[in-house]
Amino acid sequence: FEEGEKFYTAIYFDKKSGDYSRRDVSAEAWEQDSQDHPPFSFWKSTYEKPQTEVRPEVTPRENASALLQRLIHEEDPTTEQARYILALMLERKRILAPTAVKHSEAGRLLMYENKKTGEVFVIRDPELRLDEIETMQEEVATLLGFAKNESKAKPTAVRPEPAS
Repeated sequence: FEEGEKFYTAIYFDKKSGDYSRRDVSAEAWEQDSQDHPPFSFWKSTYEKPQTEVRPEVTPRENASALLQRLIHEEDPTTEQARYILALMLERKRILAPTAVKHSEAGRLLMYENKKTGEVFVIRDPELRLDEIETMQEEVATLLGFAKNESKAKPTAVRPEPAS
């Protein structure tokens, strides 16, 4: 894409693998492409050339964005609550932009886009209770290396879903 060009970003769900994938499509090709491959979710954007910023490493601590990316890649269900808290932190810092909310059998799915890299994250809302949030914040702080105990936190088990 060229600077300033309009395009569509679409999220697709593959029923066979159970995975989500992202694809960017030019505005000119969008109408035909979306008819041929109906997306799970989509949004229109304007292409901005990614800013490459070289920053020296100031601490050995893992940044929140890198941690979120690592936890998503690991696909460990016990880190679902930590991923949710990290996504909210990054949204508040305006690093992640919410793009869509979808309801599925798995629950409420939050779609985020990293404003700098264009990377898309799909985070399930674990529906934390108020009394669970402080514990999760401490766990995330430990994972990031900010807690008093610098050892890696053990993720809290995910609460079982209520029977339907």
